[in-house]
Amino acid sequence: MSSAPVAVGDIAASGLSARDRLLAAATALFYREGIHSVGVDRVIEVAGVTRATLYKQFSGKENLVLAYLEGEDAGLRALFAEAAAEAAAAGAAPDGMLDLVVSGIQADIAHRHTRGCPFINAAAEYPNEGPVRSLIATHRDWFRTTLRDLAAAADLRGPDEVAGALVLLRDAALVGGYLDGTDVVAPVFAQSARTVIDAHRR
Repeated sequence: MSSAPVAVGDIAASGLSARDRLLAAATALFYREGIHSVGVDRVIEVAGVTRATLYKQFSGKENLVLAYLEGEDAGLRALFAEAAAEAAAAGAAPDGMLDLVVSGIQADIAHRHTRGCPFINAAAEYPNEGPVRSLIATHRDWFRTTLRDLAAAADLRGPDEVAGALVLLRDAALVGGYLDGTDVVAPVFAQSARTVIDAHRR
C-alpha cells in the first residue's frame, strides 16, 4: 500500500514542493469534507501557498479536482502493482495474486479510505457529464478490466461475473465502512470476495 497521507495540520511545513502541498491539501480536504464545500482559499491556507501559486500549478479548482482523482486512481493502481510484485517474489500462482489484491483492498478499506469511495463521492457532486465524470468512468473501466483479467489468469469461470461482483463488493464495503465502521466491514468484504472467487473455481 502507498504511504499514509500527510496530516492536514502538517502539510504547510511538510517540506513538499508547492504543487505537492496543494495536492496533499486538496486530497485531504476534498475527501474528508467534500469537493464543493471546500473553496480554493481553504486549500491555499492548508498548503501554505499563495493564490497565484495555485493558479500557476493547476489553473483553477477543476484541474485540482482532476489531479486529486488522478492521485486516487494512481493509489489503487499501486495497490495492484504491489500485489503483483509480492506475488512474483513469492512465486505465487495467479489465484494467489487475486488473493493479495483482496487483502490489499481490505487494508485500504480499513485504514485509508474510511469515509467512502472517493470516486463515488465525487460522482455524487458532479452528476453531469464533463471531465470529472469522464475520469471516474476511465478509472472504473480500468478497475473492472484489471479484475477480469486477474480472474481469467486464475482460470476462474465467468471472469466478467467475478470482476463485476468484486467491484460491487468493494463499492458496498467502502460506503458501508463509513456508515458501520471499517473494523466490521473490511473483514466481511474479504470473506465475501473470497467466497465469490471460490465459487468460480473450475
